[in-house]
Amino acid sequence: MAELRFFNPYAEIRFTANRLPHWQQERAVYFVTFRLADAVPHNLRTQRESEREMWLRIHPQPWSAEVEREYHERFSGAIERWLDAGYGSCILRRRDCAEIAGEALRHFDGERVAIISSVVMPNHVHVLFVQNTDWLLEKPLRSWKSFTSRRINSLLGREGSLWQRDYFDRLVRNEKHFANCVRYIRRNPAKARLHSTEFIFYESELARSLE
Repeated sequence: MAELRFFNPYAEIRFTANRLPHWQQERAVYFVTFRLADAVPHNLRTQRESEREMWLRIHPQPWSAEVEREYHERFSGAIERWLDAGYGSCILRRRDCAEIAGEALRHFDGERVAIISSVVMPNHVHVLFVQNTDWLLEKPLRSWKSFTSRRINSLLGREGSLWQRDYFDRLVRNEKHFANCVRYIRRNPAKARLHSTEFIFYESELARSLE
């Protein structure tokens, strides 16, 4: 735990944005969520985007820690509740599809990233990891999504977008936040009332040491 680097508000921050804002720091710990393209119904997604655009106009970047926390509670929290409701095709409920995603996450563990904890849910994935300085945040995300998209589409005989284009990420701020992320991933299947065959869960030795 002492070797982990948490968010430092005084250090250099790399800011990027697609449809969502992303903050990066070298060798930081990230909690990332990416979801299937159909995981959130269109009407909910449209409503959320309208509210988010209005909120962003009132709260321009850069944000304080309190404002960033409000953003995630207001918008990321809503998405997480919708994901756990099980909307969409939920093709990752199939064991063979979920295993493709789980194996992709861990394929370069210890090289491009260091995986601390992850869970493949029926329509989304959570992963807690340490960034390798040679691999900016968007690179492992792009690799995971492109590889699994090809493999799963081939398996199912389908075409088109498998994943939502963007992803949700948070820089882990301190040990308490880190422990909360570990527990959130660990408890997510039970929270979504999933059977043991409907998800794939992984914890490193470090994550298992936290109760």
